[in-house]
Amino acid sequence: MTILSIPKRISIAVVAFAITGTSIVAHHSFSAEFDANKPVKITGTVTKIEWLNPHVWFYVDVKDDAGKVSNWGVEMGSPNGLMRTGWTRNSMKVKDVVTVEGSRARDGSTTANARTVTLASSGKALFAASSQGQQ
Repeated sequence: MTILSIPKRISIAVVAFAITGTSIVAHHSFSAEFDANKPVKITGTVTKIEWLNPHVWFYVDVKDDAGKVSNWGVEMGSPNGLMRTGWTRNSMKVKDVVTVEGSRARDGSTTANARTVTLASSGKALFAASSQGQQ
């Protein structure tokens, strides 16, 4: 039987937390961050996609009526939840034009939780596996 020294045990604990702890800390309930009473509908061009647990995030450049562009962060469900509803990693790509319907962040920032994402190229609307209603 090998006994690990204290520095080795600490190193193992740090690595284990780095691998598992970040997704646990990052997870939240829908109502903690988003307001179901603040519906939002935005259309814009996808600039970035992060297909990671616990939630998939993508970013969209949205032009307002005055022509000012703002970058919105949009949260969807987990990769597994999205795949069960028909999504793949290739369903949406950077430079795609999309329309997102969902709920705005409680703090009024350009952040939303998506219920549906409609791809302009095909008109196909995909359910975003939102956690709304699962509090």
